[in-house]
Amino acid sequence: MILRFFPRWLLVLVAFPVLLLPVCAADVPSQIDQFIVERAKQAGQPLSPLASDAEFLRRVFLDFAGRIPTVAEARAFLADSSPKRREQLIDRLIDGPEYGSAMATAMHIALMERLGDHPLWTKYLTTSFAENRPWNQIVREILWQPPDDEKTAGAAFFLAKRLEKIGQNPVDYSGLTRDVGRLFLGKNLGCAECHDHLFIDDYKQAHFQGLHAFFKNSYLVNLNPPQVGEKPTTQKSTFASVFTKIEMMTGPALPGGIMLDVPNFKPGDEYLVPPNPKSKSPGVLKFSPLKAASEQIPMPTNRDFVRNSVNRFWFLLMGRGLVHPLDLSHSRNPASHPELLEFLADQFIEHHFDVKWLMKTLARTDAYQRSSLLPSGVDDAPEKLFTTALERRLSPEQLAASVAIALGEQPSPALTAKFIKAFANQPREPEEEINPSLSGSLFILHDSAILSLLQPKPGNLIDRLQKLADTAKVAEELYLALLSRTPSPEEIATVAEVLLQRSATDRPQVLANLVWSLLASMEFRVNH
Repeated sequence: MILRFFPRWLLVLVAFPVLLLPVCAADVPSQIDQFIVERAKQAGQPLSPLASDAEFLRRVFLDFAGRIPTVAEARAFLADSSPKRREQLIDRLIDGPEYGSAMATAMHIALMERLGDHPLWTKYLTTSFAENRPWNQIVREILWQPPDDEKTAGAAFFLAKRLEKIGQNPVDYSGLTRDVGRLFLGKNLGCAECHDHLFIDDYKQAHFQGLHAFFKNSYLVNLNPPQVGEKPTTQKSTFASVFTKIEMMTGPALPGGIMLDVPNFKPGDEYLVPPNPKSKSPGVLKFSPLKAASEQIPMPTNRDFVRNSVNRFWFLLMGRGLVHPLDLSHSRNPASHPELLEFLADQFIEHHFDVKWLMKTLARTDAYQRSSLLPSGVDDAPEKLFTTALERRLSPEQLAASVAIALGEQPSPALTAKFIKAFANQPREPEEEINPSLSGSLFILHDSAILSLLQPKPGNLIDRLQKLADTAKVAEELYLALLSRTPSPEEIATVAEVLLQRSATDRPQVLANLVWSLLASMEFRVNH
């Protein structure tokens, strides 16, 4: 009887407090953390404490500046006692001049997977993130570029490079279709090209063929500058399972979406703007499946796209996706925190696909700022629970920039190219796991680019260390420069012991060896 006199809105609020309470911007990080905390409680898994200021400092610089901090930056932050110092640093870096380049590099690696690079593509990505263009707009421009739009011209490289014909091999339209599904929808439909997927019930041959129909008539006009053309689509695609041999038809269609009708045009009437062979302009079609894909894939109502987007940005900062692997979103591989994934998707839509907002929000969470050290008395922490920060591999670009900054040099394209050659994965191998390699080890051990950086030059790290007589100060400068933290008493003692065992004439080489030992350490090679 008492319930009859309770206001209905209050009953619902008590039953579903997280769902109905209004979410203001300041509450979103704590809402995210609540999902993590509740899931950890269910699993009986304790949470690691928050990272130290030094660990946080290095992490946030690598994520949003693409490099470790300088000694001066590290000293300034570690000396700051302001309670808002972490939030202020997050804002300063994301609103700073290096953010656009750092995000462009991360997205280049994710989207191109070492298939190649192009200066216009790099410029496009850097400008897009620096200007904070909405993510759905960026994806729309990547999948279709208006003719003669110089601002988005570099975006065409994503398709153009995949449409490049290598030798006598045909254009890999199947690979292009697979990549679009993986990277923008979170679905690897590659094994559903010739029949329904054998192990994933959700992935049907019709899904692959419908997505393939958006891209099968595109072609490469030019790679420098990147430009893509499109032949008229005049009929639906036919396909048949290799098992049933039953012929089926499909027009362009997203997985689970509505199939587009293919209009009939009289020959020669397919174009709004006809192709111009003299200027090599591909023209503008009245019915463009490419343009339709660019409109349909990044729509706010396309839940696959929105979930995949927030999942990939989560991975970028947390080291693992809520859905993992990132391109295997299906009912048999659910998100580790389904409610959190939906919450992030809703928030991303509500904030109009604002990437800076999402990066700032995630960086303010305890989940992001947690230590990579296990809680006391705990031997293991399941990665999918995010109760302890995961160690993340540095990209070759981050390694190159960090080595240069640590040793007192300016990063250079030549040095970056050497690091990419030594540390990057093979094309189409996602760089998602820590993967020590022989080539990387030999590069750090022997390459002239590394050895030359270890020679004393005016103002560089070796030169600064040589001028310090106090071994404790040598250790402090050394550890701040390379690891963005102060050394422990044991590490100070080790540095002193190494220096005091050798003569003054050997000091430059001893210092170079100390620097190299930290440079080659796993602590330097990962973001933790």
